Amino acid sequence: MQSNQIDEGLWRQHVWRNRLQSLVLLASMAGFLALLGWLLWGGDGVMGLLVGGAFAVMFNPTMSPGWVMRLYGASPIGSATAPALWNAVGVLAERAGLPDRPALYYLPSSMLNAFAVGNRRHSAIAVTDGLVRGLTSAELVGVLAHEISHIRHNDLWVMGLADMFSRATSLLSLMGQFLLLLNLPLMLLTEVRINWFAILLLIFAPVLSSLAQLALSRTREYDADLNAVRLTGDADGLAGALRKIERVQGGWLERILMPGRRVPDPSLLRTHPETSERVERLMSLKASGMRSARLAAHTRAEDRDWKIGTPVTRAPRWHITGLWH
Repeated sequence: MQSNQIDEGLWRQHVWRNRLQSLVLLASMAGFLALLGWLLWGGDGVMGLLVGGAFAVMFNPTMSPGWVMRLYGASPIGSATAPALWNAVGVLAERAGLPDRPALYYLPSSMLNAFAVGNRRHSAIAVTDGLVRGLTSAELVGVLAHEISHIRHNDLWVMGLADMFSRATSLLSLMGQFLLLLNLPLMLLTEVRINWFAILLLIFAPVLSSLAQLALSRTREYDADLNAVRLTGDADGLAGALRKIERVQGGWLERILMPGRRVPDPSLLRTHPETSERVERLMSLKASGMRSARLAAHTRAEDRDWKIGTPVTRAPRWHITGLWH
């Protein structure tokens, strides 16, 4: 992959801003959890949550990447199956400084999708049939670089930690509301003063924590986009992939009821940023003299080298595992 120039100063500015936002959002989620612990058990509750959280972070078991891929029904991709894909993952993993290259898997689904699981030492990336057939080689490399950026910066661990905060906050909120209902008759029959702030916190803390979790997810997506461009030197490839996925991935009901339009999700409720915003950030990284992206000789190959098996024509469906693909 030819490493085209990008605006290094702007890239660093975006990266540090995203890291600061991630830190603030994680701290906010931990703060909501600590406040609920203080409301329920006082200082001892906060200390107990801190100790329990430290143990959970240190000994949090991670699912095996291979097990997750088997859950999806994905099959391994070797160098003989799709040489260009295999080579691209190796080059990107080396550029990212990963100690081990991620295992590559093929998911027989017509959806345009890719995802990563695991950590820096043990990871895997899955690509769908729809993705490898629907994107150009430059776009595929951009998507692979995006997933490898997630692995390189431990985004999967960060989002797992955020999910733990969010679930614990919801559990403590339910406990608090249950105790409140049990004591409600006593509170009504006596002159006990009600702390409305505490009640509102019990009710809305899970919602606020979930919103912070969604905002964190969007921030990590921005960061993976920017670092993908750092790996490839090609903002156009990933931007083209994002546009194409946005255009193709609309559901059948949306295409019938709202042809040519997207179902508008409130920005606060998105796990991923809006495509237009992601593309705008990617394009801002291009230096004024940047040339169009091209693949280097070791990843440039015949189109058939990027394809796998026969085309999957069935529509995505729900599986007994609870997954949709």
